[in-house]
Amino acid sequence: MDAIEVNRRIPFTTTFNFRDVGGYRGHDGRTVRTGRLYRSDSLHRIDDGDRDAFAALGVRTVIDLRRPHEVERDGRVPDFDGLTYRNIHPEHAEWAGLDESHTDLARYLADRYADLARTGTAGLAEAIGLIADAANSPVVVHCVAGKDRTGIVCGLTLAVLGVDDEEIASDYALSTEASQRFSAWVAATLPDAAPLPAPFLSSPSEAMLLFLTEIRAGHGSVEGYLRHAGVTDEQLTALRTHLLA
Repeated sequence: MDAIEVNRRIPFTTTFNFRDVGGYRGHDGRTVRTGRLYRSDSLHRIDDGDRDAFAALGVRTVIDLRRPHEVERDGRVPDFDGLTYRNIHPEHAEWAGLDESHTDLARYLADRYADLARTGTAGLAEAIGLIADAANSPVVVHCVAGKDRTGIVCGLTLAVLGVDDEEIASDYALSTEASQRFSAWVAATLPDAAPLPAPFLSSPSEAMLLFLTEIRAGHGSVEGYLRHAGVTDEQLTALRTHLLA
């Protein structure tokens, strides 16, 4: 089955970027398993109308990449039986307030991602180490919008699994449409809120392509970067073992 035929978006009422990361072709023609790794925007908005749908996925582990003050401000995923919650913040500079007078959005985002990859090694290694452990799956990784910090973790994971960069970038770019749905919801429910800035709403595929290319230029390979960050060879092997069919 062609990867793009997989119906990866899982609709919820007030969560807009929840989708399955599986279905892509990886190493040796193997396929990334579905139902093992999901990505999402913030799960704090899951309400009674969505609890059953979320519970039906059987999620065992939620990796929340938000800053502690973001968790305190908005709250966290509700409690579910058998669910382990981990708040892992990859250290990076606050993006709010940075100069956004850029003409190349992809370059701007790739620079932010490169900065996170430099300073957030411990958090990224911890998150990918949790994904690598089959006992933790199904796993959901999320941040605020589910496209930047989440996009980096999922992009690095898919690269280790041997997914083509163009496919990884296409998966990342799916967040643009999800962010537009979120923006429409904000406008309808919080009419006095300021418009969201372009970097929050857009996920140009070129940003992920630049990020992966430059990670390899600096470390030889994505695996080389992850080893530098603290991911072990055993974890890289485990990642491929349980996420590739």
